[in-house]
Amino acid sequence: MKELKRMKWPPAAALLALGLTGCNVYREATTSEPPSGWGWRKVATDSDADRVRQWRKAWDDALAPAKAEAPAAIAADPKLFDPDVALGHAMPPAGEYRCRTIKLGSQQPITRYYTAYPAGRCVIAPRGDALRLVKADGEQRPDGIIYPNTDARAMFVGVMVYGDETAPLRYGVDRKRDMIGYIERIDEARWRLVLPYPGFESKLDVIELTPAN
Repeated sequence: MKELKRMKWPPAAALLALGLTGCNVYREATTSEPPSGWGWRKVATDSDADRVRQWRKAWDDALAPAKAEAPAAIAADPKLFDPDVALGHAMPPAGEYRCRTIKLGSQQPITRYYTAYPAGRCVIAPRGDALRLVKADGEQRPDGIIYPNTDARAMFVGVMVYGDETAPLRYGVDRKRDMIGYIERIDEARWRLVLPYPGFESKLDVIELTPAN
């Protein structure tokens, strides 16, 4: 796959001259990361903002068929699969994490309603008043920013990196690759990233995050 050329962030005067404001500035004139200090609402596309507003419907659409297909797996981890668990302190500390992805529901008849992948390695690093989350291994690797929102819920906006790709696409270029979701703390040192209606396969992705050490 041919790698997209990176664009330099132009001076503010140039952006004003182009009449670019809000999230359009980011999508048209930046590299793969949005400017520091922007909130998630300024970055997210309209379609992603609508997608995350439907988080409860995504749980309802995805969890029931997953329970029917894999009742023991769902019952074995009630905190991870309870949409209403949120303990506060939603922003996870920077560091290395074990991250495990579970896909619930299906967009296609051939896809299972419950698929759990082996845990991989994720890195969360400081980025101003936000954090950057990157999955460091595997064929599907989220890469994005965790934004402060409320004490009970942080927001994630990013993109999916596939296979042997070495750099993420710019957010907003490919709707299927765009990712939006929220992060909640569900146990003393355990978080989850919930991604409603992802671009492929499932109707809800849940990524469990636990500190590596």
